[in-house]
Amino acid sequence: MKKAIPIALGTVAGLTAAQLYILGAKGGIGPLGFIHDNKIAKHPGNKETYGFNKITPLENSPLKGKRILVLGSSVAYGAASNQWAIAEYLRKRFGCEYTKEAVSGTTLCDKGAKSYVSRLKKLDTSVKYDLFICQLSTNDARRKLPLGEIGCGDTKTVTGAIEFIVDYVKKTWGCPVLFFTGSRYQNATYAAMVERLVELSRLHGFGVLDLWHSDSFNTIPEERRKLYMNDPIHPTKAGYREWWGPELEKQLLVYLRK
Repeated sequence: MKKAIPIALGTVAGLTAAQLYILGAKGGIGPLGFIHDNKIAKHPGNKETYGFNKITPLENSPLKGKRILVLGSSVAYGAASNQWAIAEYLRKRFGCEYTKEAVSGTTLCDKGAKSYVSRLKKLDTSVKYDLFICQLSTNDARRKLPLGEIGCGDTKTVTGAIEFIVDYVKKTWGCPVLFFTGSRYQNATYAAMVERLVELSRLHGFGVLDLWHSDSFNTIPEERRKLYMNDPIHPTKAGYREWWGPELEKQLLVYLRK
């Protein structure tokens, strides 16, 4: 298992004490990142009772003994769940091994060395993967990066980056490609990204694990939402184990059995 890199860091030199505190306490970045991590650890949804060691392995798992590659940002990393996220859930449930290439704050759009595209191209191509799973990053929406046009070939757009990633993975590893969305939150830009992702999946023949569209999945009591989510985007351990994980598993099994 590859250790994920927690944060895409720029230099912290020259920042004031107040700026360092904000980066550490709010974003988990820099020398004061432990403030954020300690707060996350105390969230009710991250209690030991929600530990992944309590996950029961799936009988007759179609991924048992296989290796998956998970690419993403803070949601894939597990920034609000002490690094227990989708890859770890799938390993415990499906009995597979994984490589997690997750860097918080990064984008699909190729905006530098830590982008999805740049990191994907740096991975060891000699490693065999049986399945590729990619997070549809909310950071592109937060930064209002361009959606782009289908077939544009511009990896500095969301559409171009998705198309590049799908093509690169298929040519490099020849394995099935899946993207997963976040659960629904109030962001029109991310909603447009989800719709484009679904459109591209039909055009290019990859799968989508869709947590966005289902009303029944997204309509949960507010108290449970507070337990499952640290904020509108990032799940806690409880959120991954009891909410996101089971739904992603259900959709993944349907995809694998086609």
